[in-house]
Amino acid sequence: MLVLSRPGRPWQHVDAPVAGIDEAGRGCLAGPVVAGAVILPSFYDLPGLTDSKRLSARQRALLAQAIKAQALSWALGFSWPREIERINILQATLQAMARAEAALTVRPVLVLVDGNQPFPSAVRQKTVVGGDAIHPCISAASILAKTFRDRLLELMDVRYPGYGLSRHKGYGTREHLQALDRLGPCPVHRMTFKGVRPGQEERQLCLPGI
Repeated sequence: MLVLSRPGRPWQHVDAPVAGIDEAGRGCLAGPVVAGAVILPSFYDLPGLTDSKRLSARQRALLAQAIKAQALSWALGFSWPREIERINILQATLQAMARAEAALTVRPVLVLVDGNQPFPSAVRQKTVVGGDAIHPCISAASILAKTFRDRLLELMDVRYPGYGLSRHKGYGTREHLQALDRLGPCPVHRMTFKGVRPGQEERQLCLPGI
């Protein structure tokens, strides 16, 4: 039996394996949204494991290697800009999560999802707001999603220079918005997001808690 707990709540027992799922890139103007799914073993050695946002790039890179080596199974799922434009960022994020879960080679009995939105799946789910700082399997998923997406944006910067994608990773920084004003969008931009095209109002749904 694997024991899961959340501060301030009763202990809960579930049969292993349990997968954690989190995403990276939801609020960006460019690149895909990437979801990570990780099933950790009962015993693992991942010192410093926590929410990816609390770690440096070097810490994330080292942990990502260790997570891949020790996980019972891990996978990534994607939703690319054209799909994001077509179905909105909420549905695209949920689709990326569903793809990551479906790609796991070990089938979980429970999926812990960071945030408050379940995704389409036949597997039982529990949503946990702030779960990336509570459950190690979600922390691991957040690290894999973040490190992969950051590397992908560095490669996109080589193909589409001038936007600074390797620095801001697609987020709407001042540098990025100024580059968009100067150069216009490139194929990896999300055309329905505010700031990508001059005078455009954002048509994407927000994702509170995810």
